[in-house]
Amino acid sequence: MSTSPEHARLLHLATRSSLAVASILIIAKAVAWWLSGSVSLLAGLTDSLLDGAASFLNLLAVHYALRPADDDHRYGHGKAEALSGMAQALFIAVSAFLIGFQAVERIQHPEPLTAPGLGIIVILFSIALTVGLLALQHRVVKETGSAAIRADSLHYRSDLLLNISILCALVLAWFGWQQLDAWFGLGIAVYILWSAFSIAKETVSVLMDEELPVDVSARMLELARSVPGVLGAHDLRTRISGNHWFVQLHLELPGDLTLSVAHGLCDRAAEAINREYPKAEVLVHADPQEVVIKPVVS
Repeated sequence: MSTSPEHARLLHLATRSSLAVASILIIAKAVAWWLSGSVSLLAGLTDSLLDGAASFLNLLAVHYALRPADDDHRYGHGKAEALSGMAQALFIAVSAFLIGFQAVERIQHPEPLTAPGLGIIVILFSIALTVGLLALQHRVVKETGSAAIRADSLHYRSDLLLNISILCALVLAWFGWQQLDAWFGLGIAVYILWSAFSIAKETVSVLMDEELPVDVSARMLELARSVPGVLGAHDLRTRISGNHWFVQLHLELPGDLTLSVAHGLCDRAAEAINREYPKAEVLVHADPQEVVIKPVVS
């Protein structure tokens, strides 16, 4: 049930890259906001500040989640990733409310923007960095299935749209539509709040031991039943913890089998599932079924 060294390397790479990108963007956006006074840029700065805090928390959570199982945590520490995702959702929600407050304040008390050109340069730089980070995170999620990196990726996808919206607001301000800056900031706040809800919903399903998708469970039962000598399979239960899927099922076997033969069939059923779903840790319980021999009618 241990995580492979390659998976651990990818997870560490993704979390450190996320923290590095957030730190660079905090500095760049702070300078641009200070010189321009843009509410949209302030929205981006606020979000990047919370990104930095969330990314640091994510780094700690992934480091803890990669620890092997011990006497106190026999199923490992994988749910630390889901807890990190929940914390990220909270950070994002706070960010949305702060941005919304600033946008409403600017709508009620308009102020002219200064140096929108600098803001445009900073946002283009932010978009380029964010796209690079998303590409890396997509690869890591594909290879590891990490809940924490998936939540972080959702976070940065919202950041990408945020930065594109800020770019639109600054370009419009460049051409004289400065009042739209605050309205863009308000729209961004609503979208970020929705992103927070989406992340929270996904992590809650992990923390509450929600079952794997129905099609995956059905396929697992099909694989178990396909093993020669197996009469049937039922009562399949699943849950997720970090990078691992924990699977339990009952295997129907002829009641006259020896214990060794029955154990071998259980192992083969578990192996059949594990070959198609390498993240699955499969526990099989054998149920004896009486084989009724029908009399031959001559």
